[in-house]
Amino acid sequence: MSYFNQQSKIQYEGKQSNNPLAFKFYNPDQVILGKTMREHLRFGVAYWHSFSANGSDPFGAGTYARSWDQYSGMDLAKARVDACFELLNILDVDYFCFHDRDIAPEGNTLQETNENLDVVVGLIEQQMKATGKKLLWNTANMFTNPRFVHGAATTSNADVYAYAAAQVKKALEHGKRLGSENYVFWGGREGYESLLNTDLGLELDNLARFLHMAVDYAKEIGFDAQFLIEPKPKEPSKHQYDFDAATALSFLQKYDLLPHFKLNLEANHATLAGHTFEHELRVSRINGVLGSIDANQGDMLLGWDTDEFPTDLYSTSLAMYEILLNEGGIGRGGVNFDAKVRRSSFEPVDLIHSHIAGMDSFARGLQVAAKLIEDRVFENILDDRYASFKTGIGADIVAGKANFHTLEAYALQNKSYESKSGRIELIRSIVNQYIINA
Repeated sequence: MSYFNQQSKIQYEGKQSNNPLAFKFYNPDQVILGKTMREHLRFGVAYWHSFSANGSDPFGAGTYARSWDQYSGMDLAKARVDACFELLNILDVDYFCFHDRDIAPEGNTLQETNENLDVVVGLIEQQMKATGKKLLWNTANMFTNPRFVHGAATTSNADVYAYAAAQVKKALEHGKRLGSENYVFWGGREGYESLLNTDLGLELDNLARFLHMAVDYAKEIGFDAQFLIEPKPKEPSKHQYDFDAATALSFLQKYDLLPHFKLNLEANHATLAGHTFEHELRVSRINGVLGSIDANQGDMLLGWDTDEFPTDLYSTSLAMYEILLNEGGIGRGGVNFDAKVRRSSFEPVDLIHSHIAGMDSFARGLQVAAKLIEDRVFENILDDRYASFKTGIGADIVAGKANFHTLEAYALQNKSYESKSGRIELIRSIVNQYIINA
């Protein structure tokens, strides 16, 4: 059975094409800076938005027309597996990602829930072997069920903490079974609504204990995936503990978790934290923790996580610039489309159109970023702006030879100095030129 009207594989036709079912910029075999686009981008499809969501919002019922939704229970779960791999083949995408509760329904007990998961994971395993598709990352959904009302690893209820540990234990086992290249921890309920009833120290300590237990169990079973923390400042919690990249980095450093974790960064989460996506990528890159990305964008006029498919070429170009400069590029991570079609884009073909738009946007961003690097555009700007730290007193500062005595003696010479313009508007116009012409 076809869930996408027997759609054939999407092909690259170039930017002059008017075919809505063709790539304009994503040419998987094009070599850029020594690697193909496919290798640089490692695209992934998000199971939750593409196959489990129905288009509902707080003010209205679901609108998505999905033929697999004619089923229910385990039959629905099995149909979604077929739909997932059909879309992966249509898009020629190598990876997918899921939460445990995306792929199988919860049962009346943990044992029944795990049995449901085992069945569906077996079907996914068969499809992976038949198609060559791979699991970019999996994770445990510990935010939807009411049991997590006070959190999972940061809950005030020890029984819930134990349940969360059992759930992650199972998810790690499934990750190993499916050869997942990463495992993500997203703490949607790991935060607080009010400090008036929160033992902040205990909750953070317990979160660290939980993550150390996960590291230990992964080693025990031989699951060598890269562990990833996904920062987000709010939604659904008022304040989430992994607020942004810098906060997550600080937490990992304090609790001696840094050797085991990198960050999975999402564009819309960055803007909710008051940052640009490239800021979060830069902070992670210079600290050696840039692991993977969730590709989407938010609506700047709305103050919540809208998870739109990425089409902002300025953002994708600067994001890919950071990724290309990262040691090893995206490494074991990838570009996962944690994005959903709009509620009014309800036909199955809209899922194809949206992924084409996102893949083309990142492909164009890759082209632009590579050209910026080849021409040393930003490197030349930085070399000029910080030239005073290359010689004289500036070189002494960078080399660690200066102290307050030597700096005071230098300043007392009352030498004149001249500030240079930052030329921000010019630089932005140069970036625009590269987006247009690269």
